[in-house]
Amino acid sequence: MRILFTCGGTAGHINPALGVAGRIRELVPDAEILFVGAKDHMETELVPREGYEIKTVTISGFQRSMKPAKIAENIRAVGRVISARRLARRYLEEFRPDVAVGTGGYVCYPVLRTAAAMGIPTAVHESNAVPGLTTKLLEKTVDRILVGLEDSRAFYKDPGKVEVTGTPVRVDFRGLDRAKARRELGMDPDQPVVLAVFGSLGAEYMNDAMAQFIRRMGPGGGFRLIYATGKRYYEAVRARLEAEGTRWANADVREYIYDMPRVMTAADVIICRSGASTISELTYLGKPAVMIPSPNVVNNHQEKNARVLERAGAVKMLLEGQFDGSALFDTVTGMLGDRPGLERMHEASLRLGVQDATDRIASIVLGLAQKGR
Repeated sequence: MRILFTCGGTAGHINPALGVAGRIRELVPDAEILFVGAKDHMETELVPREGYEIKTVTISGFQRSMKPAKIAENIRAVGRVISARRLARRYLEEFRPDVAVGTGGYVCYPVLRTAAAMGIPTAVHESNAVPGLTTKLLEKTVDRILVGLEDSRAFYKDPGKVEVTGTPVRVDFRGLDRAKARRELGMDPDQPVVLAVFGSLGAEYMNDAMAQFIRRMGPGGGFRLIYATGKRYYEAVRARLEAEGTRWANADVREYIYDMPRVMTAADVIICRSGASTISELTYLGKPAVMIPSPNVVNNHQEKNARVLERAGAVKMLLEGQFDGSALFDTVTGMLGDRPGLERMHEASLRLGVQDATDRIASIVLGLAQKGR
């Protein structure tokens, strides 16, 4: 059995494919697996690290602007798509997969479109609440559309193609509970814990807000804060807090969190962005959260993601520019002071999540592969 995965651009697109590929290897040890990604993107590092071969094409996104320079870039982007389809055909003819699966990124379009034209069964997984451009372009072409959230069904014209599978989380999240995570991290089993994280590089607006938050919190605060500034901002944040004379005995300010599954599991409330991977992890764990969507993403996906969780009662959402650190502190302390409310948010979050997402997707992929043999 031969299975081709295509994905790229962000860890949120790559990790689900790696998770499903790993599960298929467990179920079908002799399965042959090949990845196709975008040249010079993150997948060219992450995929080989997990022991899989990856081939690449040159691809880029389209600019949503009518400025002459952007129009010229879009013309070049069309040329890259045409070249990518030719190269994808070569890879497909050489590997002869029984199924081709995309989990997000512009690279999925030329690969899956070409595979479908060759009669190879295809599936695309969309982890965002609202379909992106690539998924929209592939909607009529692929055999199956797999989505992370039930609310996403409404955005597709052919419901018969759509299946709610959830989005796979990293294997490290499995087998943990709050008490166990706290024991392993050496935390007080009863003290409330708040986690704040805004991506590996960090976010300037949120770091400014968190400095105000910590000043309001003071040396006590009634809870423990674990806060990752991001690599760009760590020194500046520490220097600011020290210059302002802020005392933060209960605030653990870090550059990066290396043991994210355990820290997330140990937390009572999480302050975070609302990318697809974050949503899958929150709903897998059932964690109440304050979501602050990044305003710097294509098609405003993060705000759309957060609104789905907000409507379900799983999170509170704040928009950048409409709050400061003091208001964020009041929101978090209000949540911590309402234990029944936190429990309702926990249950609402779990209802949105799919605990066996990896197995569901693997089963669908193997079924399509049998059809393609």
